[in-house]
Amino acid sequence: MNHIIKPGLRILPIVLLALTNAQIFAQNNTQIRGFVDVSATYSNDKVSFGLGEQDLFITSDLNDRLSFLGETVFKFDPESETQFSVSIERIILKYNYKGNHNILIGKHHTPINYWNDTYHHGRVFFPTVGRPLIFSSELFPLHTTGISFQGLNLGPLRFGYDLMIGNGIGSTDVLDLDKGKSVTAAIHIKPRDALRIGLSYYYDRIPGGIELHSHTGGPPSISSRLDEQLVTLSVANFGEKLELLAESTLALTNSDSTGKQQSFFSYAYLGYKLTDKVTPYVRVDHLSYSDHEHDHEHGGVESVGNTIAYQAGLRYQINYLATAKIEFQNRRTGQQPSVNMITTQFAIGF
Repeated sequence: MNHIIKPGLRILPIVLLALTNAQIFAQNNTQIRGFVDVSATYSNDKVSFGLGEQDLFITSDLNDRLSFLGETVFKFDPESETQFSVSIERIILKYNYKGNHNILIGKHHTPINYWNDTYHHGRVFFPTVGRPLIFSSELFPLHTTGISFQGLNLGPLRFGYDLMIGNGIGSTDVLDLDKGKSVTAAIHIKPRDALRIGLSYYYDRIPGGIELHSHTGGPPSISSRLDEQLVTLSVANFGEKLELLAESTLALTNSDSTGKQQSFFSYAYLGYKLTDKVTPYVRVDHLSYSDHEHDHEHGGVESVGNTIAYQAGLRYQINYLATAKIEFQNRRTGQQPSVNMITTQFAIGF
């Protein structure tokens, strides 16, 4: 009998500890989700299979006012020894100090437009295969590490605001490389459930001789100090049948090397739900740089040049956490020949 009781007594503390941790875990309302996608692309007379980003998404309500959000991405990186790298995309502590008003501290998606403010890295929720082309620009502030003041669903128009102060584009997640701070001010209204209209302003002073976040080596991305202002207008309407998302950004830059320049970036997405599961869609992207730029250099940053792209696709919603898409894209950059590609993608959440 003792040979049964003694091992049981040894295991009992482990079981109690596990149950206690599970109880604390449940009380915190912690959720851990994962997202991943795979694709196959036909272009230049060949088919390429690819792995997308694997997204680890964690949320936790620590108490009635304090919550946490963390997002970590595992992705292909040709510069890494293993050809894969880990990227901390978001770490946010949110404190609800009054009603629908919050203070957020950490690394954020800069609330500069609807897409960046709404979608995380899980492709299963994207209306198209990939992000709009504006996100490929090194001067687009995808992330900001800093502090944000936020308000949501205020008044009959469900007014919302974001005021963010943080490290600029050329800085890191732990160190600002200059004395100045980037500033983002954004407002939006939601007059009805499906409709959101937003306006934002972004300012940053980027010091010369530094590399940008997406730069992977070679000479500095910024040849001289650059002042950047971005003004963005967004209209999003995701109704029972019709889906519409249009966003335009006016970019104003000023540097010692290239002077004042003005560029315009925009995209428009339109989808129509034939059934609850089937949605055909189209999207047009347009990147227009200043005519005065030299060798496609925007504010001392080498750019890809004026680009226009057309996409047409079909999205099949298997369920809430699984989608399949097929998409045709025609893209033309500068004076280069246009490029056609067909991409199929299967994305899941778990």
